[in-house]
Amino acid sequence: MAARQNRLNELTPKAWIKFQKSWFIHNPPARENGVKPHPAKFPETLAGEFIEFFTKRDELVFDPMAGTGSALVAAIRTGRRALGVELSAEFADLARDRVAAELAATGRPECRGRVIQADARALESLGLPQIDYCLTSPPYWDMLRRKGFETQQRRRQDGLPLTYSDSPADLGNIADYERFLDEVCDIYERLYTYLRPGAYLTVVVKNVKKGNRLYPLAWDIGRRLADTYTLKDERIWLQDNVQLAPFGMFNAWVSNTHHHYCLNFRKEAVAARSSRIGRTGTAESAGRPREGEESGGSQVGR
Repeated sequence: MAARQNRLNELTPKAWIKFQKSWFIHNPPARENGVKPHPAKFPETLAGEFIEFFTKRDELVFDPMAGTGSALVAAIRTGRRALGVELSAEFADLARDRVAAELAATGRPECRGRVIQADARALESLGLPQIDYCLTSPPYWDMLRRKGFETQQRRRQDGLPLTYSDSPADLGNIADYERFLDEVCDIYERLYTYLRPGAYLTVVVKNVKKGNRLYPLAWDIGRRLADTYTLKDERIWLQDNVQLAPFGMFNAWVSNTHHHYCLNFRKEAVAARSSRIGRTGTAESAGRPREGEESGGSQVGR
């Protein structure tokens, strides 16, 4: 009997089944000194596991909120091409340096990566190529501005930034929850145009506690984007090496929240899309994505 063709990735059956588990424990390794200025860095080790499942080698991985380039570095390490957009000039420069260093370390000329310093709310102006997979994590609303946020005291003691920036264009500075949700979901809805049919979008996100109540950010993003994509499932990322704190002890229920939701969406080959897509302009009006993209003599797209 002929072996079944693996259309999605290059994993063995054993590795495929292991990834299908709906929850997993991942404790990120210690950060490199150079990326510590970013207050909410995404672990490359976790990104690599998702990239290896949802892509094959040489396919293009995209992150519209690239930060210090964790998803891009992970893509290059796994033999994929990488493209990211980052609002902050400081973090974009840091991501470029990390991508360049990773490319140099691979010794493989076919590996390519690029970071664009821009606002992800203007994807249509960037001439993006067709994307094979998007792995991203938005700001967890304005959580970093919350007084007493778990990591703030330690970062303050180390003289590190407590927030992404003070820019009014920074999504992490939007105080109104519904407006924040609209802005984030609009970016992912606009991305639909550039994902190839059958491609996946993974959003790593967490519900937020503020003012003695829970804001179901992960669930709201899942519900909203299900109008545009097919919400395939969730994987729950658990961290079991975080110290517990006595929140609300002897008074009220307040949990220690040490898990994140990895929401996996798919762009179906043929799907009836909601009118929510591109609320300020339909997805089709953005035009067809380009097959390739040239910048400084290095082509990121095919």
